[in-house]
Amino acid sequence: MRFFNKEILAILITFVSINATCQEKASSVSETEKSVEVKKTKKKKKKKYKLPKIDLSHWSVTTPELNHKGSAMNVEPPEIINYGTDERLKKYMYNDSIKGALVFYAYPSNATTANTKYSRSELREQMVPGNNNVNWTFKQGGTMKGVLKVDEISKDKEGKPHKVIIMQIHGRLTNEQRDLIGQKDNNAPPILKIYWYKGKIRVKTKELKNLEATPIEMLHEDAWGDDEGYTFDQEVGHKKFTLEVKISEGKMLIVLNNIHYKVYKGIHMEKWGIFENYFKAGNYFQSRDEGSYAKVNYYKLKVSHK
Repeated sequence: MRFFNKEILAILITFVSINATCQEKASSVSETEKSVEVKKTKKKKKKKYKLPKIDLSHWSVTTPELNHKGSAMNVEPPEIINYGTDERLKKYMYNDSIKGALVFYAYPSNATTANTKYSRSELREQMVPGNNNVNWTFKQGGTMKGVLKVDEISKDKEGKPHKVIIMQIHGRLTNEQRDLIGQKDNNAPPILKIYWYKGKIRVKTKELKNLEATPIEMLHEDAWGDDEGYTFDQEVGHKKFTLEVKISEGKMLIVLNNIHYKVYKGIHMEKWGIFENYFKAGNYFQSRDEGSYAKVNYYKLKVSHK
């Protein structure tokens, strides 16, 4: 009888021991799973909130909306920095915090600027915030580099995507040059327009029509004509890509994805040295079709000067 009780006791002790061990293992697995779930949740939370790497303190922006004077809305620094809460900008310039992009949205509207029929949601460089009279020359040089993509764009009646200008270098007359030729404003031609067109990057520049033109004659817009243009072979489609523009005296270099280059140098670039310039970036939409639109995402944008 005593032997029987000892056997039963031994069995009970073994059962309790095994049960406790199983509970410990189950508890350990459960805690591990919880730990993994917490880490995954934290990772997910981190992925949800991304901001574009763009300092807007030296940019103004033009939108497709009319201001109280009946012209295109323009917002300068420091107001542009509050674009997320500014009712004038929220529709046309906003963060996609999932993708970490600053989105520029544009469509055909009556809010156009001088010498164009197209509307835009586009940044304009201001070397001195709030002042358009301080700009740079090719001799001074400059670099603009962006990481971007054309996220959405409408198609025409033939099913072809519309085109959009994503970067520019615009010429500008000084006040003295403006008065010298009797022009009403300071506008000069754009020396560079970079298009997204049919999934590829196309570059257009200007050439002086008469190489014997005098310095005063060169100041007139009609002294300059469009070149034939250049299209990079690489197709970017709706994927993210890097675009860089480097300016030095008598030279303009455009770089796509750090490996594809187009160089402009020679007499036309040298002659262009007469003008001041400023960079532009964003969404200068090139369509008047009803219902057309484009969204251009900028993830990074940086400008520097020597």
